[in-house]
Amino acid sequence: MTPAEHPLTPRIRTEVQVMFFDTDCAAVVHNISYLRFIETARTLLAEQLGMGLAEMARTQLFPVVARTEIDYKRPAVLGDKLHIDGWLESLDRTRFWCGFAVRRAGDGALMVSSRQMLALVQMPAGRPVRLPADWSRRYAHLLVPKAAVCTGP
Repeated sequence: MTPAEHPLTPRIRTEVQVMFFDTDCAAVVHNISYLRFIETARTLLAEQLGMGLAEMARTQLFPVVARTEIDYKRPAVLGDKLHIDGWLESLDRTRFWCGFAVRRAGDGALMVSSRQMLALVQMPAGRPVRLPADWSRRYAHLLVPKAAVCTGP
């Protein structure tokens, strides 16, 4: 079992239908539309992690995307129904990764895989803060060993 498959790993699933405005002139989903689908999934996952929209507005503590990796596997088209799965993938003291898979609902074909690195930022100062203390206990199976954390060039 991978850490993402662990029963304590936070996960969400949402569904969208590809609309005309999601596509280009060939009725193929435009690459930026996938990011909107992922944004919705990430917002729902954040709510499950205790960062609902109202709570973020009240505390001014926001999960901010620092990096996005996305692989386009095959095109979705106008009218497709898509499942977007999101999960907490890994974490350290100050950042966390979320994984996403966009699949066609009918046959489960993988259209897009993506992962995003996020940090918590306290506004209005714009300062990064450590992840909640209880995350290292609740999600111990997702902790990245300190030596494995890349800090840059």
